Amino acid sequence: MNKIDLPLMDNNITRDDLDVLIEFLQGEPRLTQGENVKAFEEEWSRWLGVKYSVYVNSGSSANLATIHALRHLYGAGEVIVPTLTWVSDISAVLHAGMTPVFVDIDPRTLCMDEEQVLARLGEKTRAVFMTYVQGFNGLSERLLDTLQARNIPLLEDVCESHGAEFNGQKLGSFGLASNFSFYYAHHMSTIEGGMISTNDEAFYQAVRLLRSHGMVRELSDEALKQRYVAQNPELNPEFIFAYPAFNIRGTEIGGVLGRRQLQRLDSNNSVRRKNLEYFLARLDGDKYRTDYELAGSCNYAFPLILRQPDFAFRDRLETAMRGAAIEFRRGNAGGGNQLRQPYLKGIVSPGAWLDYPEVEHVHHFGYYLGNFPTLDTGKIGELCQFLNSIQ
Repeated sequence: MNKIDLPLMDNNITRDDLDVLIEFLQGEPRLTQGENVKAFEEEWSRWLGVKYSVYVNSGSSANLATIHALRHLYGAGEVIVPTLTWVSDISAVLHAGMTPVFVDIDPRTLCMDEEQVLARLGEKTRAVFMTYVQGFNGLSERLLDTLQARNIPLLEDVCESHGAEFNGQKLGSFGLASNFSFYYAHHMSTIEGGMISTNDEAFYQAVRLLRSHGMVRELSDEALKQRYVAQNPELNPEFIFAYPAFNIRGTEIGGVLGRRQLQRLDSNNSVRRKNLEYFLARLDGDKYRTDYELAGSCNYAFPLILRQPDFAFRDRLETAMRGAAIEFRRGNAGGGNQLRQPYLKGIVSPGAWLDYPEVEHVHHFGYYLGNFPTLDTGKIGELCQFLNSIQ
């Protein structure tokens, strides 16, 4: 059997990145949350088109702080979440004492099914938490207009979708807040790391507090800081803790890498988009789904989803991919249907996952494969020819 040798990700931290980092370290710098973190936040905000950004130690921490800020500012209630997402989106809702309300996915975008989202909006809804799965857009004018009319915040998980757009505007700049991940396998990397972005001043101040123990001295709003000091005259102003919060600060090493990687993000994303189009154009549409909504997409992985629910074919496919050294992940984003996971036992009813047939199909018959800027079209063509040959 021919070896394809396709990993999920080529190393996206380059020799040049390491040389810049070594030069920085030789200067005997402060290594935590200094000038490079601040500069990275400002440069990221300009790239995304928002007012504020807060760098944290992971995309999961970004989820955590965002949902806790929502709870502090908007009160307890329900958050509408997808069934196809990373665990930290849903666990953040649970950690904050909020109630997750689940919806199925749209097979053409892998994002939340819009009709189900709209049907589940209610008096207890505090936010819709949209995950843009692997670079696909899940927004529409109808959804945005409805949320605005009902004064329900949109939270955007853009951890897998840096640079994806809706109507020419970057995803992550539409909602009350957005979360990004700079994990090794994503569009750009700070090794680990994440970002919270927002145009809302109150939300920005809340996540600044939540990032660093809830300490009031972390506020950039001097008037708000002095209000806390005046309200707590018996406390040392350097040690006033407004929230029961976390330590999820980002390091200067991450800031240096993030600033460097951001410089080539757009050009890398252009390659990823072309790779996906090339892949889907050559994949057998009778065996695999190829009819995705690509407008504005920016995918860090190739979606490979069987057209029909065929376990025997699935098993042959997996055996063949392993034999050809094609690295893959079954279940697509987050391992498939989150309702099947042990952490939700006792929270959702037994067998509840069966009520979500679209994500169930992806759970059993969906994969993602590597798509990265150093991947050439010859290798993609070879991959498609191999996948199409499986009987």
